[in-house]
Amino acid sequence: MVENNTTAASNASTSLQKAINVNVMVVQVLIGIFLSINFLLILTFFRREIFYTNARYILFAHTLLADSLFLILTNVLLNLIYFRITMPAWLCLIICTVLIVLTFVTPLTLTAMSLERYVAICMPLRHGELSTPRGAIHCIFIIHSLSSIQAIITDSMFFASVPLVFYVQYRLCTLEMLVIHPWQGHLTSAVSQFYFLVMSVTIVFIYVKIMSVAKEASVENKTSTSKGLRTVILHGVQLILCLIQLWCPFVETAIIQIDLRLYIDVRYFNYIVFFLAPRCLSPLVYGLRDEKFYHALKEIIFCGFRRKKVFV
Repeated sequence: MVENNTTAASNASTSLQKAINVNVMVVQVLIGIFLSINFLLILTFFRREIFYTNARYILFAHTLLADSLFLILTNVLLNLIYFRITMPAWLCLIICTVLIVLTFVTPLTLTAMSLERYVAICMPLRHGELSTPRGAIHCIFIIHSLSSIQAIITDSMFFASVPLVFYVQYRLCTLEMLVIHPWQGHLTSAVSQFYFLVMSVTIVFIYVKIMSVAKEASVENKTSTSKGLRTVILHGVQLILCLIQLWCPFVETAIIQIDLRLYIDVRYFNYIVFFLAPRCLSPLVYGLRDEKFYHALKEIIFCGFRRKKVFV
């Protein structure tokens, strides 16, 4: 009887390990694809003056850079956890702080890009005055300042809760390491929900305003207005997915107490849908749907292919 139980446990463990192996490999492939696409788009951005002198494209490039760094860091942590590699707590703290900031950078940038579309459609006379490269740089500075608030709160609570000796200890690096007491999780959750509320209300406001302008727009303006409306809708979907990820840790914490296998499956699903998916929508919204960017991207790809062909 004992042998049967041991064999069953061993088989279950082997099955679980195989599932984790497959999941990790799929993530590596997806992240490789997304990073390659982002690299092409960033290269396209810097190869054309029309892009890096336009506020809308500057914000787009900022999103690509932030998303790429986020994907790289989360993938590094995923592999470190998978191979059970520990690191000093102080280094983990730095990486987690950067990840917390980047977690909020993307939704805040999407909100700023939606506001830019609102100004372009609903306040066209002021668009040239407000949407400038200098304005975009100032906006990026504000975005990073707002994104840092959550990180500052989390780090302050962490510093107040652990002794100095903790920082030199070697540990598996996860964001959960920063939550020492339950009340810390509740406070960071409250801040996250406040961000969620403000950004959601902003997107809904922009959507309603653009809808009202679309109804009153002339035939000539209907095309650009409807395109702007679709862009805002895509930003809204992307923003919702980014904001749902703020809820993921609380769902996962509840599930891990029920079943380890279910926890691994749910965490994998959350990472693919709420972490990777919204960051692959950015290339779709501007990289492929935007006519100027699409033609510039196609030109760079085909020029590179032709050059290789000539050298061969």
